[in-house]
Amino acid sequence: MSAVVLLGATLIDRLVGDPDWLWRRLPHPVVGFGWAIAATERGLNRPQWPPRWRKASGIAAILALLALAAGLGFAIEVGLRGLGPAGLAAEAVVASVLLAQKSLADHVRRVAVALETGGVEAGRRAVSMIVGRDPQSLDAAGVGRAAIESLAENASDGVVAPWLFLVLFGLPGLMAYKMLNTADSMIGHLDARYREFGYGAARLDDLANWPAARLTAGLFALAALLRRGRTAARGALHAARRDAPHHRSPNAGWPEGAMAGALGLALGGPRRYGELVVDAPMLNAAGRREAGTGDIADALALFGCVGDTLLAASVLAVVLVAVL
Repeated sequence: MSAVVLLGATLIDRLVGDPDWLWRRLPHPVVGFGWAIAATERGLNRPQWPPRWRKASGIAAILALLALAAGLGFAIEVGLRGLGPAGLAAEAVVASVLLAQKSLADHVRRVAVALETGGVEAGRRAVSMIVGRDPQSLDAAGVGRAAIESLAENASDGVVAPWLFLVLFGLPGLMAYKMLNTADSMIGHLDARYREFGYGAARLDDLANWPAARLTAGLFALAALLRRGRTAARGALHAARRDAPHHRSPNAGWPEGAMAGALGLALGGPRRYGELVVDAPMLNAAGRREAGTGDIADALALFGCVGDTLLAASVLAVVLVAVL
């Protein structure tokens, strides 16, 4: 039954994604996670407390939130599986909402369309929807690189990692992962407010994404082999192995480096977040810095091939369960 849910969720996410018309009328589950995280942070992140107390309360908070998410997932899973085939279909729909393949591809594709039809200003507006940095300092090539970097990083923590947690731990694991990843994006920062309280969420998120980041790099290399040949595949693997350890994140450099090497681009480098400029290292520094809409299309093709691989693995899981 779990294999059927996995296949259904992967297929629904691939074909349907997150319909805008639905989430304009209903709050997305991740929004609900965000409400819970924000309420917990307001209640437990007391600025007058000493740093060690704030760190301890943050660790306790994220563990409680993960237990809440996993418990909710378990209750939904048990309840729906009592309904037979209709319940399995409903469970696959619920799981598909927490995957992000089609929605990520759609957002990145909009950046390419905006650059083509509206120029750099339109591209900056479109890319601001998927990156945290300040896009106003980006030229057209910078917008293209930012979109590709976001696609590569989110391929890991928005698609491959949640898919893996669904494979290994079912709906409870998937929901706990999405709670953790949402918490990291909200409170896993190094500024004065979150440095101590968000420590637990940030470190657990690093741990949870460790396998997926490296698997995603391998999947990009496989996609490069299938779509662009051996040279691109070798470039993906070489750039990931060489440059990922120098990235400020212990995980993001792997898929970003693989994407950079596969496309022959130089990604990463310094970026601006409001008034803060982060001096990040380059990935595949010898590559081209001029990234255009054609490069975004090539990146999306590699990303689509990764999705095909996950779908094929889901089909294989169903076949193996049926045979065994």
